[in-house]
Amino acid sequence: MLYISVLLGLVLFAIIINLPLGYLRQNYEKFSFGWYFYVHISIPLIIFLRIKSGFSWRFIPLTLVGAMVGQILGGKIHKRRKVNGGQKKENV
Repeated sequence: MLYISVLLGLVLFAIIINLPLGYLRQNYEKFSFGWYFYVHISIPLIIFLRIKSGFSWRFIPLTLVGAMVGQILGGKIHKRRKVNGGQKKENV
């Protein structure tokens, strides 16, 4: 049971760490240096934590999906804030 909890925590960490990176990635042209930087900068940390947690390379797809979900959600948050002007609507 602890094994599954640690794995879920690692995947959740991959999602959470990639939310702001996905948000920042939206400020750069696709496939530019900045875009690649924000897509890949979390990978060494996720690999390090996966190895230290004792998970083999077979769990890479799970952490990769977590990182992708975080990137996508962060990008959607950026786009939504851009459309709304980044401000809260006030009731009049």
